[in-house]
Amino acid sequence: MTEPTIQVKVHQAVGTISIHRDEKRNALTRTMIFDLIQAFRDLHGEKKVRAVILTGGGSAFCSGLCLDEMHQIIQEDDNLERWHQDTSTLAELLQLMLHFPKPIIAAVNGPAIGFGAGLVLASDLAIAGPEATLGFPEPKRGIISGLCAPLLFFRVGGRHAARLLLTGETISAERAAQIGAYDEIVPAKNLWAYGAELTKQIAQSAPQAIQQTKRHLNETVGEQLEMLISLGAAASATSRTTEAAKEGLQAFIEKREPEWP
Repeated sequence: MTEPTIQVKVHQAVGTISIHRDEKRNALTRTMIFDLIQAFRDLHGEKKVRAVILTGGGSAFCSGLCLDEMHQIIQEDDNLERWHQDTSTLAELLQLMLHFPKPIIAAVNGPAIGFGAGLVLASDLAIAGPEATLGFPEPKRGIISGLCAPLLFFRVGGRHAARLLLTGETISAERAAQIGAYDEIVPAKNLWAYGAELTKQIAQSAPQAIQQTKRHLNETVGEQLEMLISLGAAASATSRTTEAAKEGLQAFIEKREPEWP
């Protein structure tokens, strides 16, 4: 029997959501996005869970969205509505994480790329292994990272966000920690255990106080995040209807350099 690609476990005060699509470096399909939403909803009602660790199986955290699936959609005529539906679901997941009443700890065990990096940025804390690279290569595929851009700006500031989004470069875990995308680097084998220790620290505080603190950070300090993510979803959907997107994804599938229109 095939194991589920999104797995949920509860151990004492720790809820763990892990992504398992190792052969595709944990790239997310549409089904997996829905499963992630459901996983957070399931843990929402678990009273003994005081924090959630989000991590990846295998050697990657999450390499972003499944480009094979995107390539199939881009071949369809009049696909704008389909893109809007997909990006709205992605926005729903990010907003769910921001509004989730318990702290989310990203335990980044390997590359976090594109929307995978967005999952890190939507988490409240981010601990990373030495191999946990981070990047937003969407422009190299002819599309934009509209959903993740507001979160990146919120976490690391405008200058660092511009560098990452405009160059499409992938940076090392050390560099990501320097600019604030990751909180700290710990040995990969210790990631979950360290996340559990952070949960113990969180559990020393009143659950209501933690919930109110998170709400204050994400809804007051980051008061425009939800609106900007929604606007980013619309921009991302539109970018996927262009000739540049069609060429960028085709070039990726064919493993060649794109020839931009």
